[in-house]
Amino acid sequence: MLPLPGRSPALGQDRDQDELSGYWAFYREVASAQLARWLPRSSSTILDVSGGESGSARQAAAAGHHVLEVVATPEASSEGHQRIVADPSTLDFLVDGSVDAVIAEDGVLSRCLATEETVQEIARVLRPGGRLLLCVDSLTLGLAVLAEQNLWPHLSDVPRAEVVLVPWPDGTITRCFWSAQVREFLVEAGLEVEWIRPRTVVSPSTAEHLLNQDPQALPRLVRTELQTPYDCRVEDESIGIHLLASAIKSA
Repeated sequence: MLPLPGRSPALGQDRDQDELSGYWAFYREVASAQLARWLPRSSSTILDVSGGESGSARQAAAAGHHVLEVVATPEASSEGHQRIVADPSTLDFLVDGSVDAVIAEDGVLSRCLATEETVQEIARVLRPGGRLLLCVDSLTLGLAVLAEQNLWPHLSDVPRAEVVLVPWPDGTITRCFWSAQVREFLVEAGLEVEWIRPRTVVSPSTAEHLLNQDPQALPRLVRTELQTPYDCRVEDESIGIHLLASAIKSA
């Protein structure tokens, strides 16, 4: 079963959360461990444009970094980091080369439909040698969403489309990518791809089966996932609802 991360109960959000609760627990642990591995080892200035739901800004601040978190609506400053109300696709409040790293988690670049322009802005504010971590919706997820809605004309257009915009039942639209397209917009922004991979290689059904048998297996399952090689040459778009990528700005 392919889990559809819920933007609407009409897409089975409640069903998937119930039936795949073990998988989502696994997913969250993997995302946290991947971020922990990626974060700079020394204290750095980090911009988080993920939108405030993923917890990545809080995790980076807890690791000793100075974090600026971009959010869409006014909120009180969180403990350990500063929140800024701004559009994540327009970073004109920052000067060139002013941050050491940028986190774009939780599919935020799929919701910024002009993804190339947003990534250009991210590259602008990164210092030379600075890094970007991003997570986007995969085309695997996009095809599943279209199929669930019986949008067969949209499905038939996908092979010919350079840009795939996927409508959700709640009226939102997201942009979905193959890994080659992720690499292309990163390179066009002047960034060097370190790696691209599915967020999870362990399948939802496998994770759910193992955790139903032994709930204590979660740490072992996460370690198995993290041992999967991070290889930017891997182009297997058939696995995973989200693609994770790391890129660095050339000196």
